[in-house]
Amino acid sequence: MPTFHDPADCVACPRLAEHLASIRQRDPDWHARPVPAFGSLDAELLVLGLGPGEKGANRTGRPFTGDVAGELLYPALYRFGFATSAEPLGVDNLANPAMQLRNCRITNAVRCLPPANKPSTAEIRQCNAHLRNELGAMAQLKIIVALGAIAHQALLWAYDLKPKNYHFGHNVSHALPDGRLLIDSYHCSGYNWRTGRLSRESFEAVFAGVQARLG
Repeated sequence: MPTFHDPADCVACPRLAEHLASIRQRDPDWHARPVPAFGSLDAELLVLGLGPGEKGANRTGRPFTGDVAGELLYPALYRFGFATSAEPLGVDNLANPAMQLRNCRITNAVRCLPPANKPSTAEIRQCNAHLRNELGAMAQLKIIVALGAIAHQALLWAYDLKPKNYHFGHNVSHALPDGRLLIDSYHCSGYNWRTGRLSRESFEAVFAGVQARLG
């Protein structure tokens, strides 16, 4: 089985590396480095986001921890048995050390915070090699939930698949060539939540379906 190591010290994208270095100067206590995945490589479920939020994972060092997106994601995972707690933050406003994922892993298409939260296509492509290796190291993986259209696209790139055959839509499923299942979801961002594009109920319906499929 291929081995995988999170790109904790990667500086392959100069724009992103420079951006993170400036944040570390501004806020020395912040993580402000490539954010590692959370959860075991032995999991059957992989949740794929876009990238770290500035005051979320970029600060805390854990995906979807410290921002609005995590306030939707972790309660959903907890409700359907994929997390031991609905609370991603501890009393110190950092990642809750007691929280563990169950049969689930969370990763991002881009591991570094981009300026204005907008990675370039080249940066997504550069980081795609890490995602490809991660997928190869997850021998038990059965379902991938892609949060948002960019995560969906990155997943297709990792599989060398053509987007025209795999249209993005909320709670839409696609069979992948290796037998795994891709399930798309609107991203659990504060914007989608505030505008009503995504509700807690419609988001949790995605994970209810995952739970049913995994038994």
